[in-house]
Amino acid sequence: MGSEGQTTALALPRPLRNWAEATFHALIQPAAGPQVDFTRPAGEAALAAPDSVAWQVFRNPVALFVGGVAAVVLELAEPRLRAGVWNHTSFRTEPVRRLQRTGLAAMVTVYGARSVAEAMIARVRQAHAAVRGHTESGLAYSADDPVLLDWVQATACFGFLSAYHRFVRPLPLAEQDRFYAEALPAARLYGASGAPDSGAGMEACFAAMRPRLGASPVLSEFLGIVRHAPILPAGLRPLQQLMVRAAVAVTPPWAQAQLGLESRLRPWEARLLLRAGAMADRLLLESSPAVQACRRLGLPPRMLLTGRAETAP
Repeated sequence: MGSEGQTTALALPRPLRNWAEATFHALIQPAAGPQVDFTRPAGEAALAAPDSVAWQVFRNPVALFVGGVAAVVLELAEPRLRAGVWNHTSFRTEPVRRLQRTGLAAMVTVYGARSVAEAMIARVRQAHAAVRGHTESGLAYSADDPVLLDWVQATACFGFLSAYHRFVRPLPLAEQDRFYAEALPAARLYGASGAPDSGAGMEACFAAMRPRLGASPVLSEFLGIVRHAPILPAGLRPLQQLMVRAAVAVTPPWAQAQLGLESRLRPWEARLLLRAGAMADRLLLESSPAVQACRRLGLPPRMLLTGRAETAP
């Protein structure tokens, strides 16, 4: 499995590569936040296999940004999740730091050594146990509710997969089903024991949750925050705003209508994102958790371009 015809790493001039390395590292592991060494412990496997669809999807920054925002839109559409996120996190006051922590957690879950990932997930679950309250309409919620955990897992898988499929390369249905199935071991550790295991399972999840979802001013507030927060360098801010619109565009049409959201990309905008996503898929940065995980496992980073786990010479 891999991108056909794209098995050669993208070569960048040294100044541009150095800038890309520094920018990517600052986004994933800012100096003020926790640091994770994806190269240690040497030889220890991750929760996801190197030849998994997940290793392909999660190393692409375009898919990560677009898919992550799409996932949060669908999460915030659920009233209990919306109240939990908006009332118990620092998203409104420190959006960049919150997004960075969430992004790092995703990287550890997919690429981190199993012992590191399991310890991190245990801390997340411990923190979730203290999050509970009531929505404005009086609905009780708790962050460790299995139904809500399943929805968070489902929307994350749907968001990242849909963004990769649309703005990086099309994935056959069999690979899409694999992506959902590969996420189950980590999902169970997070407490999402009923998360979908296939595309059909995702559709069933949508059907079950659809009556519970609704519009809210919080959705517009969230989109405004991620549109204008200094997440990417100033020169890439127009791309950031385009990717926020693209995130809404990858949510199901029925969800956009039900949530009062609409985003239609012009053909040239879709082509621009597809080109950016395809280029990013050929970029191998030493600061990337995927590349560092290859080092940990004794695999050549070039295997990320083909999806075939070959032992390094």
